[in-house]
Amino acid sequence: MHKENNLQGRDFLSLQDFSAAEIRVLLALAKDLKSRQKKGGLQPLLAGKTLAMIFEKPSTRTRISFEVGMWQLGGTALFLSSQELQMGRGEPIKDTAAVLSRYVDGIMIRTFDHAVVQELARYASVPVVNGLTDLLHPCQILADLLTIEEKMGRLQGVKVAYTGDGNNVAHSLLLGCSKMGLNLAVATPPSHRPLPGVVAQALANAEQSGSKVFITNDPLEAVKNADVIYTDVWTSMGQEKEQAARRKIFAPYQINSNLVKTAGPEALIMHCLPAYRGEEITAQVLEGKQSVVLDQAENRLHAQKALLALLMGTARG
Repeated sequence: MHKENNLQGRDFLSLQDFSAAEIRVLLALAKDLKSRQKKGGLQPLLAGKTLAMIFEKPSTRTRISFEVGMWQLGGTALFLSSQELQMGRGEPIKDTAAVLSRYVDGIMIRTFDHAVVQELARYASVPVVNGLTDLLHPCQILADLLTIEEKMGRLQGVKVAYTGDGNNVAHSLLLGCSKMGLNLAVATPPSHRPLPGVVAQALANAEQSGSKVFITNDPLEAVKNADVIYTDVWTSMGQEKEQAARRKIFAPYQINSNLVKTAGPEALIMHCLPAYRGEEITAQVLEGKQSVVLDQAENRLHAQKALLALLMGTARG
């Protein structure tokens, strides 16, 4: 087998750390595991393995998809809130990383500061998975790529339009789409653009993959001829005090029927959830025939199972 396909022992902090070929391996295994699960087949690829799940940010999809995924792979998942760890009382991250590495076979963390995940990975001797930080959300975009490929039959050349906040989802979309050859248009208010460093990485990726990355302030311009229209919440965890101001700033970026018409009748509607109807997206669009948000949510399970099987086990894509 090609060396590039061997992901055992790797950390998964950012899609930028993985080549397009490695991401294809992850997606191929995700499709296989999804097919086997639908047929009722056993998938004991991580029998006897344990995943520690550290949550400094609460979650519905992240916790359940990782926990169920480990169970379906024959392993065990441990839910650890920050209140249940000495990290919450000031224990150095490097000590937590070193001790957990003696007990478990992998660590997933969902937190605020991306530097925490980086430090955890630096001192852990087992794979560390970024379940979400304020900077990136790579597991979500892995599931999104799986969903787009299922629906469109391809990734190369698909146009994705993202409207709203230039946040962690936008950042990981920039990295993932540009790596895999999808064209991405990101429309945000001037005050909430994606970080320049992430955009620069995406532009460099696009040169390699032959895709296009376009940053604009105009949502109508972004969604023109789009195959996929994507948005996320306007107010993320930790930004609640800014909610009223954000509603006003982001109002022109709402995904509604008028915006969808600009793209066309076949454009897929995507949202990583949770969604707030009447804010970033209307109920009509979210629940309409073009919406694939529940497929996205389901594919978190399958994409993450593939990720865990490859990082923590001996699975091959």
